[in-house]
Amino acid sequence: MPSKQLMSFWAFLDLCLLAAGVISVVFSELFRMPNLEINFTLNNGFLLAGLILGIVLLFTFAVSIGAIVQKNHVTIGLVFLNWFLVLDALVILIVGTIIWFYSTQQRANYFKVFQAASPATRIALQDKYQCCGWFTPNDTVQIGGSFCANTTFANSLVNPNDTGAGRCVGPVTKFTDYTLNNIFSSIYGFMAIVILLFLATMCVIKRRQEEERFKKIDAKRGGRGFV
Repeated sequence: MPSKQLMSFWAFLDLCLLAAGVISVVFSELFRMPNLEINFTLNNGFLLAGLILGIVLLFTFAVSIGAIVQKNHVTIGLVFLNWFLVLDALVILIVGTIIWFYSTQQRANYFKVFQAASPATRIALQDKYQCCGWFTPNDTVQIGGSFCANTTFANSLVNPNDTGAGRCVGPVTKFTDYTLNNIFSSIYGFMAIVILLFLATMCVIKRRQEEERFKKIDAKRGGRGFV
């Protein structure tokens, strides 16, 4: 059997993989709950990608349990596990990169989201962030609510000397930037777990193969072992 230290490290990484899968699934579902800022920031595509990632990681964890409980001379399960870990790495890379790339063009991307949002959502955002409209106070302003109550007030926010005055793009993208950065950073962090578990599994395979080879040599020598 591989050393207790190696197996303990492998088990710790496997539990980390389980935790990563649970986190992905749970937060993908939690973020679907009614929340003005989160619902504006994360579309269904992001949430579906997070759910798929979580399911893939959890399936790999299930494979790992089946692989590690095999007899010492059976390593094919661990080999399959490493192929699944390669798949995990690809999914992590794809999902994380999609969210990262989206975050690099937030002002333009969320302008489209703001335009497509319902009047109630736009009014709620304007009231929360005390702003009217997106890039300029009168381009996509939704009249109503407690802040942008009328067109006269919205137009009064225009300041030629301060192009950021009264615009929603600044405060809204400050929140979206914080949220997206935390999400893709966490997803990329899962890559460390996958890589380390891949390497640890390679070590377990190698150690098991060595022990089996020594057992066969010992058997040929009549069970006398090495002098």
